[in-house]
Amino acid sequence: MAKSDIKNLYYITHINNIPSILNQGILCHRHQEVEKLNINFAPIYDSEIVSKRQDKCIADGSSIWNYANLYFQPRNPMIYRVVHETNIRNISIIAVKPTLLLESGVRITNGNAANNETEFYDLSQGSKVLQNNWKIIQNEWWNDLDGSKRIIMSECLVLKKVRPELIDAIYVCDNSTQENIKTMLNDSKISIIPEPNLFFRPSFSKRIGENISLIGGDMFFSNMQTLTISVNIQGIMGKGLASRAKYQFPDVYVQYQDACRAKKITPIQSYLYKREASLDQELADLTLPLNSQNAVKWFLLFATKRKWRENSRLEDIEGGLNWVKQNAVNNGIKSLAMPALGCGSGKLNWSDVGSLMCRDLHRIGINVAIYLPRKGKIPPQYLDQSYLLKN
Repeated sequence: MAKSDIKNLYYITHINNIPSILNQGILCHRHQEVEKLNINFAPIYDSEIVSKRQDKCIADGSSIWNYANLYFQPRNPMIYRVVHETNIRNISIIAVKPTLLLESGVRITNGNAANNETEFYDLSQGSKVLQNNWKIIQNEWWNDLDGSKRIIMSECLVLKKVRPELIDAIYVCDNSTQENIKTMLNDSKISIIPEPNLFFRPSFSKRIGENISLIGGDMFFSNMQTLTISVNIQGIMGKGLASRAKYQFPDVYVQYQDACRAKKITPIQSYLYKREASLDQELADLTLPLNSQNAVKWFLLFATKRKWRENSRLEDIEGGLNWVKQNAVNNGIKSLAMPALGCGSGKLNWSDVGSLMCRDLHRIGINVAIYLPRKGKIPPQYLDQSYLLKN
């Protein structure tokens, strides 16, 4: 990893704190610093989470409370927790220029600073650690088993404060929050950028008919009860969503292989894994127990290929959708997220698959979120209701 790979460092805060941060900088956690400057600070973290950091010390014995903390990857387990426990329109991510790393007294961690396994480094050692962990830090997902959940929260610790002139931009979840902050700041030249993906929100959403939504974004962070994984019937998870499911949710992979061996997955029969583990417990920072309700997700294993090296067949997609129509409600599925079936490595076209999915899933008794292909731009006419629901 070259230093040029670090585009920004990131600080998560309440939008009400932005005016004081632009004036005074990002301060360390010590309350005296805030009180000394008579700053009315709006917290977004549980007070116990912040106080837990007070007892954590670096090598010289000083508390990490003496440091302002920034992340190299803002889309991480901590903000996942925050957006599920706080009004998302109150949250902002402040981007700081990477020249911050040239400040004296900077420390680098190899994970969440409050975690007992995390270690602290000076800049020269920390740069090597970052280089080794950079692929994990820049990933879109994480889990506990391989340590990526801790590593993706690697921090840059800055003694006392981050100077305001180092602030580069502010990211928010949507356009209305952007306008709210612009009004709050009046003539500030700082860029306010809506970036829903950083807050686990869709980049695009469009309603089709009575129960279908077309979504642009990461299906694994969907608020639907059941997530659909495109698979083959050979028991091999090699590419795309299947590959990610294999590593992020190993138990799903075990269930899938068992179902293939028992021939419970066919081109016209999906397999429903009623998983009992909490997705929020796995994805959110768990410095303390979650205050929000934990989301239990089910997984629908939908065959889009017969052999993993082959392309998908449209008639198999139609057969699998027919199974969903007939069995989803009876099997307890309350809402369903699905990818654009067969449109990735299966080589099918959205113009064919989209209309088939929307027609077959329209009015089936549950809400369905169809996640659009992440590669390639879809012509607007193929996203129009008149095309997708045509007879």
